[in-house]
Parts: sequence; structure tokens; C-alpha cells
Amino acid sequence: MPLHLLKLCVGVDSAGDLESWIRQKVKARRKGAPAEHVHTTRMMPKRAAELLAGGSLYWVIRGEIACRQRLLAVRPVVDNEGVRRCALALEPTVTLVEPRPYRAFQGWRYLADKDAPRDFDRTAKGASDMPEAMRRELRDLGLL
Repeated sequence: MPLHLLKLCVGVDSAGDLESWIRQKVKARRKGAPAEHVHTTRMMPKRAAELLAGGSLYWVIRGEIACRQRLLAVRPVVDNEGVRRCALALEPTVTLVEPRPYRAFQGWRYLADKDAPRDFDRTAKGASDMPEAMRRELRDLGLL
């Protein structure tokens, strides 16, 4: 059973904003680099093997778990100041999930597979094609 990570997505207001940012980052990568989105974080997960057995990084956006990206690799890196960090290689595709409220926290948290929200298309067919504001409003009204 895979293990997942949960992380705040600071500086974006929606999953659409995150997708735009990822497209820019992937487009700017150097020629020949793998098609992946790399997110650098301070701490290296001790349970990396479990994460790489089908795990994803779930993003908390505006106070709720909103989307995920599949984890491809967990790599130790050293930044320009010589500080050891962790590079999370992620599939560049963002998958919307059933939104769930979540409070702010620092760093990242492990998320058991049984506690992870389901992908949105499994719970509400076609909902991922709707504008995010519409999805939020329908969900608040109890219609999604």
C-alpha cells in the first residue's frame, strides 16, 4: 500500500494556478532533462521507499487538500549555500481530488493511502472540467 506526502502549496490560489506554474517550470527546463516537475524541500523523508511504491504529493491550497501529483523520485541535493535538501521529482500532471479542509502546517506530513482523498473524476464525473470557482460553489451547496 503506497504512502503519500501532504504539503502546503504557498503562493497559488487554485489548482489551475499550480498547473500554470508547473507548465512554466517544465518548459524552462534544459534540453534533454526528464519530463518531471521538481519541488525542493528541506527534509528528506525517511520512508522514501514507501512513497515511491505508488505515492503522490497532495497539495493543500487555500485551506483544503485540492490536488495531487504522482511521486517519481526522492533525491538528496545540495543547494547553492551547501545545505542538504530533498528534491521531490513529480509527474507534471496535476490530478484534482475530492476537496477536504486541512489546516496550515510547516514542512510536509505523511498521508496514509486509506486517508487520502479520492480523485475527483471518480467521485463526480466531469467535475474536473468545470471552473474551480464553480466546483467550490457547488460543493459548498452540497451538490458535489
